[in-house]
Amino acid sequence: MTNPSLRSTVLSTSLTVFAPAKINLVLRILDRRPDGYHNLWSLMQSVQLKDELSISLSDKHSSITLQCDDFSLKTDPSNLVYRAAAAVLEHSGRVIGLDLVLAKRIPMGAGLGGGSSDAAATIIGLNQLLNLGWSMKKMAHVGQALGSDVPFFFFAPSAIVEGRGEKVDPVQIKGSRWVVLVNPGFPVETKWAYQQLSISRTEVRPLSEAHAALGKTSALSWESVLHVAENDFETAVFKAHPALYRIKQKLLAEGAEAALLSGSGATVFGVFRDETAARQAQASFQTEPHLKVYAVSTPSDF
Repeated sequence: MTNPSLRSTVLSTSLTVFAPAKINLVLRILDRRPDGYHNLWSLMQSVQLKDELSISLSDKHSSITLQCDDFSLKTDPSNLVYRAAAAVLEHSGRVIGLDLVLAKRIPMGAGLGGGSSDAAATIIGLNQLLNLGWSMKKMAHVGQALGSDVPFFFFAPSAIVEGRGEKVDPVQIKGSRWVVLVNPGFPVETKWAYQQLSISRTEVRPLSEAHAALGKTSALSWESVLHVAENDFETAVFKAHPALYRIKQKLLAEGAEAALLSGSGATVFGVFRDETAARQAQASFQTEPHLKVYAVSTPSDF
């Protein structure tokens, strides 16, 4: 069974997979691990802004080809989609030709997990196309080596993610919300954000009881989640990029129940009760053409 947020349309030798963006409703960066990475604790949520990936089997060659409509994205073996396809072929022992075509809708370097979601979509699509029969756990294990956000997308739409991102526990949030994503038009590099965080904070706060409690309930409410929404990167990233703080304040002024930096940035999002409020907030940014602004819904578990 494929993840409902990564739906695919099957043809005989090709299929199309849709890869959703994610936001971090909570993002805590905890202690540094022996491997040099940080332990994190995050409540992640997918939203209905999606990249589209077409995968075709080729009888004309035995390599991997990748095309993308965003020419700023490299399509060589360093690309996450290419790497994910190569990993699936390696783990499955297959030697076949693949033609991949990626239509980008999710901004890059935006804290929305677009590359990671594309990688997960590649694995899910090839699992189905090649009839591999891999479980979500198996696919997440393959994806884990590609990036810390990749495993989440096999268990979306909502999950608590811990460790380096390899521990994923799906949760249910009752109902749905509309989310306004405001991207400033420039990226924030994750490595830089971690460096700024290390410089700016004097101690690592332990995980709060309120956050820990989110993982102990069978079904969460949006109110309970948004009441404890938090991102450890905000202080450091906002200091370097005051424009992002102004976006957050504007979203709150427009009626967002909560507004937060997503991931390490640069996208800031606001959560709204309904589409009308979200569309009004989206329109309020129209005088700033350098911004990319999206109003999208969250998938509903109920």
